Amino acid sequence: MTNKAGRSGSCILAGFALAAMLSCTTPSASAHEADRRVADANALATTDTAPRPQPQSTRRSVARAEKGPYYVDFRARTAASWGHAFVWYGKTSEKAVEVAGLTPAGDTLAYVLGHITFVPSETGASYGDLDPEYLTASYRVYLNEADAKRVFAYIKELQASSPVWNAETVNCTGFIGDIAEFMGLKVPHRWQRPENFVNSLKEMNGGRQMVRLSAK
Repeated sequence: MTNKAGRSGSCILAGFALAAMLSCTTPSASAHEADRRVADANALATTDTAPRPQPQSTRRSVARAEKGPYYVDFRARTAASWGHAFVWYGKTSEKAVEVAGLTPAGDTLAYVLGHITFVPSETGASYGDLDPEYLTASYRVYLNEADAKRVFAYIKELQASSPVWNAETVNCTGFIGDIAEFMGLKVPHRWQRPENFVNSLKEMNGGRQMVRLSAK
């Protein structure tokens, strides 16, 4: 911000231009829309994550892959420009999913200002997080019950302790990167497109499907 009106106007215009090019996510769903989409997750959680046919050379190893009763799914989806990164998490035997991610709260102005300064955040589901047609990358890892309790508690704590969003410093890839790091996964550099981040996360960890946390 500056003290001169002319410079202030320039910043706002520049902000709108930046928002069009660099925004990390789309506006959050309204309360009504969010409720509907959470209900729809009962169907989407299974259809979106159904196993796809594997090449003959890899089917055997995938079939033997160890899985636990709980999961965290690192995901990326399309948005206005850069896309958005977030996590699904829950129990494999249940269709409902929980969603956590970091987005700016409010309307377009919040996105504009978020490329210049810190703005208030939202950390739950945002528009498109439950729609499989928007999905661009996914890396699901499984947990036993004891580890899942620790990870899920950490996600809740991270949501409660992430009051602001900024496009450059406190953003969606950094948010899910913190979760991956807590789980003991190797984490790529965080200042990249969400789709690239999730794919790199999977590659760096060899596509491993079962995660065991170290002892406290």
